Amino acid sequence: MAAPGRRTADVSSSSPSPSPAAPSTGRRLLRTQTVANLGESIFDSEVVPSSLVEIAPILRVANEVEVENPRVAYLCRFYAFEKAHRLDPTSSGRGVRQFKTALLQRLERENDPTLKGRVHKSDASEMQRFYREYYRKYIQALQTVVNKDDRARLTKAYQTAAILFEVLRAVNDSQSVEVDQAILDTHIKVEEKKKLFLPYNILPLDPESTGEAIMRYPEIQAAVYALRNTRGLPWPKDQDKKPEEKNTGKDLLDWLQAMFGFQKDNVSNQREHLILLLANVHIRKIPKADQQPKLDDKALDDVMKKLFKNYKKWCKYLGRKSSLWLPTIQQEVQQRKLLYMGLYLLIWGEAANLRFMPECICYIYHHMAFELYGMLAGNVSPMTGENVRPAYGGDEEAFLTKVVTPIYKVIEKEAERSKTMKSKHSHWRNYDDLNEYFWSVDCFRLGWPMRADADFFKTPKDPYLNHLNGENRSAGNVHWMGKVNFVEIRSFWHIFRSFDRMWIFLILSLQAMIIIAWNGGTPSDIFDAGVFKKVLSIFISAAILKLGQAILDLVFGWKAKRSMSFAVKLRYVLKLISAAAWVVILPVTYAYTWENPTGLARTIKSWLGDGQNQPSLYILAVVIYMAPNILASMLFLFPFMRRILESSNVKVITIMMWWSQPRLFVGRGMHEGAFSLFKYTMFWIILLAMKLIVSFYIEIKPLVQPTKDIMREPIRTFQWHEFFPHGTNNIGVVISLWAPIILVYFMDTQIWYALFSTLIGGIYGAYRRLGEIRTLGMLRSRFESLPEAFNERLIPSDANKSKGLRAAFSSRPKASGDESEREKRAARFAQMWNAIITSFREEDLIDNREKDLLLVPDCKDRELDIFQWPPFLLASKIPIALDMAADSGGKDRDLTKRIKSDPYFSFAIRECYASFKNIINTLVFGQREKDVLVQIFTVVDKHIEEETLITGLNMKNLPALSKKFVELLELLQKNKEEDLGQVVILFQDMLEVVTRDIMEEQDLLETLDSLHGANSRKHEGITPLDQQDQLFAKAIKFPVVESNAWTEKIKRLHLLLTVKESAMDVPINLDARRRISFFANSLFMDMPNAPKVRNMLPFS
Repeated sequence: MAAPGRRTADVSSSSPSPSPAAPSTGRRLLRTQTVANLGESIFDSEVVPSSLVEIAPILRVANEVEVENPRVAYLCRFYAFEKAHRLDPTSSGRGVRQFKTALLQRLERENDPTLKGRVHKSDASEMQRFYREYYRKYIQALQTVVNKDDRARLTKAYQTAAILFEVLRAVNDSQSVEVDQAILDTHIKVEEKKKLFLPYNILPLDPESTGEAIMRYPEIQAAVYALRNTRGLPWPKDQDKKPEEKNTGKDLLDWLQAMFGFQKDNVSNQREHLILLLANVHIRKIPKADQQPKLDDKALDDVMKKLFKNYKKWCKYLGRKSSLWLPTIQQEVQQRKLLYMGLYLLIWGEAANLRFMPECICYIYHHMAFELYGMLAGNVSPMTGENVRPAYGGDEEAFLTKVVTPIYKVIEKEAERSKTMKSKHSHWRNYDDLNEYFWSVDCFRLGWPMRADADFFKTPKDPYLNHLNGENRSAGNVHWMGKVNFVEIRSFWHIFRSFDRMWIFLILSLQAMIIIAWNGGTPSDIFDAGVFKKVLSIFISAAILKLGQAILDLVFGWKAKRSMSFAVKLRYVLKLISAAAWVVILPVTYAYTWENPTGLARTIKSWLGDGQNQPSLYILAVVIYMAPNILASMLFLFPFMRRILESSNVKVITIMMWWSQPRLFVGRGMHEGAFSLFKYTMFWIILLAMKLIVSFYIEIKPLVQPTKDIMREPIRTFQWHEFFPHGTNNIGVVISLWAPIILVYFMDTQIWYALFSTLIGGIYGAYRRLGEIRTLGMLRSRFESLPEAFNERLIPSDANKSKGLRAAFSSRPKASGDESEREKRAARFAQMWNAIITSFREEDLIDNREKDLLLVPDCKDRELDIFQWPPFLLASKIPIALDMAADSGGKDRDLTKRIKSDPYFSFAIRECYASFKNIINTLVFGQREKDVLVQIFTVVDKHIEEETLITGLNMKNLPALSKKFVELLELLQKNKEEDLGQVVILFQDMLEVVTRDIMEEQDLLETLDSLHGANSRKHEGITPLDQQDQLFAKAIKFPVVESNAWTEKIKRLHLLLTVKESAMDVPINLDARRRISFFANSLFMDMPNAPKVRNMLPFS
């Protein structure tokens, strides 16, 4: 179990402690080693024994400064050892003796080495020098806080400086050396700043952090200003004596802490909590920035309404007025509301495990809020004659020690009992049992301040208590409360009591079907008067079953008889008496519906006398008997009426609802809507109708005639043992014939439920678009629609979005017509997708290769002017296309067919060609070479436009060109200057493949020949070496100035050209596959659209 409240240890002492005897120069620590070396990790602040938690910050500082000055770290550890000895002189705490021994051993080892490395002659001088350097290096350098990280470092530096001064003063006192005045002045500044720079979660609320970005939001400022309105609050006298604290940003929660004794860290946490709640509702109420100078009253009321919803219900349920009294002066209303909300959050934040008992928190808050009202109203206590003060005072941690801890101790004792008596649930209370104590007005007997001798605080271990289930409760004795409303009893009969409505329905339906099948065999026979009278006997069976149900209720609630209220006991008794009465009334009135009854009816009529038959009497009895069920059915059909009636405190309505169910605080008025109930009802009506039709025609009716025949023919001899030797009509044979059918009749409901739930669930899932993407193959086929679906679901938009059938049966989200808007949408999706893939790599679910295959470019490449899909969708497309083009023989039918059947085939080819052009044009800067490239790409683009690429060019050597280009990409990835010659040769090789093997344009060849032969016609004889320039020889920019975009482009194109195996198994990890499929599938579900961040509800 969690502790009732966790105290956060101060990082440093607020005032210096008594000075220990520090080691003098050259002094050695001598002590016999009693344990082995425990290692240095034991001195981390996380492993210090719980009784020595105060020295944890000192050891943390020692570890922090050890690298810069080992001697100062040694002195810190020595001071920690002395302080530990003062805290526990006898080493009685758990693990303290071992800790001290290990720390002493380390001090003995480090004394001489650190002494040799000391700069000054004495430890006092060394500490003062280091303190000055630390202040200058880590505090003065960070005075201008720029961001959150700088502020965190500065906060830590102030805490460390305070601990260093504590050690410094202890060392100086041990050597009788006074501390320099400059250091004392510095320490005063540190202490002042340390009070301001406190740890925080989200909001830095100290005065030094007003310029941070989050504190400049108008809604945050409005909430902060409202909380700091402390005008008119009666501060404690000890607070008035501290003028230096009057202007340090005190707010309403500080006042509540001073008056009620809450923990400092709890106050800090709930201050941020309340500000964020108010700011969230405020910005949703007033989205325009120019209307946010003041906290909106409607926002304040909304937060208050949600916060106190359960408390007000609790007060109404118990018939008590709430303690939320507001002043008549309008200017004080906002302050009073904030005080009430702050008090509730402080109670909740410090309640620990009491949060599992929400009505217990309501009880505590009810009294503390009344005390708050009394203090602010200036009420006078009738007991003391002085102004009202909190019952538990405002001492430090008073709420934790005096309110939370006693209740927690009760929980702890009950939990200990559960470990020794696991099978006896009636002998110990859990959280729900303890919380149910506060569902009754009797909880106010606990008093305020709470009486320590109250029943609630007693456990069976108390010596003066009687035995646990004893009934002799004499006046004045205090007994263990036990469970209040329910005590679990483990029994096989729970399967019948928990599903009583289903069992009763099946039994009565079976009886009716047997009667109909026996008396005609068709459902229309029920309209026959005689058959209808027989069918009416099912109400007698229903009364008998209700009697059994009442008996089971009484048995299951027997162990809670001591603690349950009188009204609940009376209900159990009346239910039993009523059920028993109907078991008598219905058979008697039924007997008088027949003129010549047979069987049991004749016997009953003979007991009461042969009077005139009165069918209407039985009908009247049935109507009266069914009246409560008819009322329950009406309330079931109209759930809004049931909510109103169950939440009502009117006596007549309370009694009426009490008969159907005991009045409980939890669960009242919690019902589904009318449409949901209609769907639920129709599901079961159709299911049971199908089940009963099949059972009647296949199970019941075929057995009726054989049963009649068996009962008419007497059997004299039996080959087996006769189980019913005195039975008539061969009852043993009839039972053996019907028993398996009856068993199947009751059990096949599960089969029908499985069939209907599968069918309805499949239709509903299709309607809600659940499981639309179940495999990675389906993900690949629908990946093109993911960006639009992502923006449609998760990106807030003011446009109306279709829902219902129209959205459910649409094949894909509606795409935006604006090209720039589509690019934005694709960029948003790429950012989220890449974050998911990166997280997979960080969790080691995928390797680097899979990561590269799954990533999507963050933004559109303007030079390519195409959308780039992740490589795992395009993997192996280019190698396949190259092979098909090489083997095409000038026919493009197969390749065209493949492109049309697989859209990613086209995407891969287009991206590869565009990237190829972009890289070549980027690397080449020579004018002659550019002219050649322009001619080549013009010819290719012309063939693409005319759709004659395969037929117009010789594609047989296209794989050779691809191989050369892959080699070029590998050199570009290395990007080394010494590879320039190879790059030039690769360009010339590719040019030769294109012009000699792929293209056959005569004009292009003549142009190249003229470029190559230009110099030879100008110069006769031997041309100088510096004038012999071949194409691309001096026209390549290499190495390239690298950038992230360039590197990603080269890597991506290399993957497209080289990955020949299919990426169907990417990623391989099953968990990564599951997460990707779930994310993609969730985008197509019919779920609420994401609101804007400013419109989102807070998580709390």
